[in-house]
Amino acid sequence: MNRAFLTRFAWISIAAALVTMGLKAAAYFMTGSVGLLSDAIESVVNLAGGIMALAMLTVAARPADQDHAFGHGKAEYFSSGVEGTLIMLAAVSIGWVAAGRLLHPVPLEAIGAGLVVATAASLVNLGVALLLLRVARRHESITLEANARHLLTDVWTSAGVVVGVGTVGVTHWQWFDPAVALIVAANIVWTGVKIVQRSVAGLMDKAIAAGDVAAVQKVLDVYRKDGLLFHALSTRQAGAQKFVSMHVLVPGDWAVRRGHELLEQIEADIRRAVPAAIVFTHLEPLDDPVSWADEKLERPAPPPAFTD
Repeated sequence: MNRAFLTRFAWISIAAALVTMGLKAAAYFMTGSVGLLSDAIESVVNLAGGIMALAMLTVAARPADQDHAFGHGKAEYFSSGVEGTLIMLAAVSIGWVAAGRLLHPVPLEAIGAGLVVATAASLVNLGVALLLLRVARRHESITLEANARHLLTDVWTSAGVVVGVGTVGVTHWQWFDPAVALIVAANIVWTGVKIVQRSVAGLMDKAIAAGDVAAVQKVLDVYRKDGLLFHALSTRQAGAQKFVSMHVLVPGDWAVRRGHELLEQIEADIRRAVPAAIVFTHLEPLDDPVSWADEKLERPAPPPAFTD
């Protein structure tokens, strides 16, 4: 399946980042709120993340070639990993500014107008985040999901900032604004860590989801009833692409054609159960002891050969 169309959603994310960055910067200059400044800084990260997402989605959409026989899907993990790192760097900068303002409070100005502008920016982010999350789930794109999660975090961040600035306007507690910014920074760090962890798991060839593994086992159970056996089942996921491999054990007196037709049927059934999966099967005779030597994922090395 050609996934090049997903890049259009990265462009939407970039456009939203530019709009919200401008709105939040305007809100900051209106009020002088360090909370709104932290919100604006995160929008800069949103822009960088959107650009990275666009680049990696473009790479991931390339078809398999001689040097990349399994495609380019893992490029998506680089995008989400970079975005997670950028989120954490933004949190550090927010915390630094907020700590300085906490020690040296500054009165806020034009609070009402600033809150209106900040709220408008949050609504833009919310709409784009929900769109990206829906598309990410439908097409299993970790890049768009990371982008959507970041934008949703931005929405919650903005909500906290609006509450903080509004509280300052009512109570005149100037310290409350930077205090909220510090809480926002901590929340951003948590989101960034989760995104980076998931990206690393993908780069380490993590197994496909438990539900998909159960679907594969359900297919194999049908064949087990006919006396066939399976072992060395392994799975991995690279971006949206899923890989399933296994050894299929059949009676040793079967003809090659019969075994081949069986494997074709098993692979087709698994692809129906786990859409977009690439399935690898290896045929082995039940009555050969060597077939059982590779029952585990890693086959033991053969003993060294001795010559006279």
